[in-house]
Amino acid sequence: MPAKRLNRRRFLTISAAAIGAVGAGAAIGRRAQARPVYRWDGVAMGTAASITLAHPEAERIVARARAEIARLEGVFSLYRTDSALTRLNAEGSLAQPPFELLECLGLCGAVHAATGGLFDPTVQPLWRLYADSFAAGAAPAPAAVAEAHARIGWGAVRLDAGRIAFARPGMALTLNGVAQGFIADRVAALLAAEGLTDILVDTGEMRALGGHPNGGAWPVSLDVAGRILPEALALRDMALASSAPRGTTFDAAATMGHILNPATGAPSDLPWQLVSVTAPSAALADALSSAFCLMQRHDIAAALTAFPTARLAYLG
Repeated sequence: MPAKRLNRRRFLTISAAAIGAVGAGAAIGRRAQARPVYRWDGVAMGTAASITLAHPEAERIVARARAEIARLEGVFSLYRTDSALTRLNAEGSLAQPPFELLECLGLCGAVHAATGGLFDPTVQPLWRLYADSFAAGAAPAPAAVAEAHARIGWGAVRLDAGRIAFARPGMALTLNGVAQGFIADRVAALLAAEGLTDILVDTGEMRALGGHPNGGAWPVSLDVAGRILPEALALRDMALASSAPRGTTFDAAATMGHILNPATGAPSDLPWQLVSVTAPSAALADALSSAFCLMQRHDIAAALTAFPTARLAYLG
């Protein structure tokens, strides 16, 4: 049974001045001699999502994108009993896995290696233990943490084109630190294949095709512990992802963050409030921002040498 869903805070916001008043399924952002900008607002992978563009067939384009999101949720969701990931976790192996799952796990392996093992999707047994224990009113017992910790380890994941399997019983994966970015990338690729540009896909992490339809880049504001930074980031043909060690917490006191250290089995104890990363791939930015919540600044700089196109956009 998957862990209970926790509300995920938002850290990225498109400047209201850039798109005008938001309204799902409405043409917005009208300016003098400017194209009307259409924005769809909905949900993807359990978090708020949006697609923003200016096109005479915007609704048709968004419908295709939404269908792709739904299809990929059937691969990556922990909350759908029929998803590929849920079946893998329940059975310990998955024959003929979807290509998207294999591609995503390949990226996970690369980020795992570059971060010294701190990005590790096999922490799901620990995550489930913390979520269920705090939901029941208490922190998990040390013995229970040790037992769950013994069931994690990326090296025990076996994957090839024909099968994904766990080498130890009781293992499970969570791709919540990468799948939202991966889905943004896939939607962007779908739209780019139709020759479309100047679109912003936001599935919790952002992927920009081109820039703003009425000129310039997409201005993205960062939310640091409830404070919007005054200077927006300019996003064009690039992805942006953000994570925060205590952006989502297990406990009512908001001290036990949801990003767990696979080396210790405990939540991050670092002081970072927000970590933001840019990269051509939203999946890569997503995975790196998650791992960097567990890393000191000099270790982050070292990890980034493995990914020359990625940049640390904010750390504080």
